[in-house]
Amino acid sequence: MTFWHIHLLNARHALTPVLSEIRQASRDAVARASDHADLPDFDLVIRAHQDRSADGAIQGQCPVPGIIEIALTPDRFDPAMFTRALVRQMAHLIRREGPGYGKSLGEVLVSEGLAGHFVLQVMGGPAEAIDTVRPAQGAMRQALNEWARRDCDHGRWFNGKGDLRKGTGSSLGHRLIAEHLAQNPGDSAAVLARAPAEPFRQILRRIAAAEGQAAEGQQDTGQADQGPADANPPSEG
Repeated sequence: MTFWHIHLLNARHALTPVLSEIRQASRDAVARASDHADLPDFDLVIRAHQDRSADGAIQGQCPVPGIIEIALTPDRFDPAMFTRALVRQMAHLIRREGPGYGKSLGEVLVSEGLAGHFVLQVMGGPAEAIDTVRPAQGAMRQALNEWARRDCDHGRWFNGKGDLRKGTGSSLGHRLIAEHLAQNPGDSAAVLARAPAEPFRQILRRIAAAEGQAAEGQQDTGQADQGPADANPPSEG
């Protein structure tokens, strides 16, 4: 049995209007996740914030082993969204007990990919929007080149702070795990929760190679299509 405590940072009563919903959704998330994985004991810290951005209603993190932190905008509280966000952090909670969240890009890609697929395993439904972002051409090759670097620029790869689309890292990680699960139907995100990241590098290498071949094919097709037009220009008149 998992022992967990909820800590509601509510001295200024910002959470008061949704306290009962928060407690119920938290219990629901723990119960659902526990049906699929053994959760380590943890503390759940919840505070209010006033982020009015599109994805600011609920933000979560698992900064260290045994602690999940959730910040939410009370007047935008949605129990279903909260439950999914908390389940995602539970995947990170489990992984913190194994290889850890990671410092290299490759490790973080795997951690985020497993978290997204854990939500699908536990909650069902479509993938989260952040996991379905279409990476720009060449992003997979960049990820492969930077896989082992120990100074992962999280803002650039995941938060859109730079030259990459927001969610690029999450979508790449999601696809990595999806490819593995397609090839290994007996596995699940819960089974892989503590798996090392390095074996997934070969999957990214195959995806990047296929992407490169597809891009080359499109270029070749474009050139071939242009050939006859150049050779037989339309007549005037």
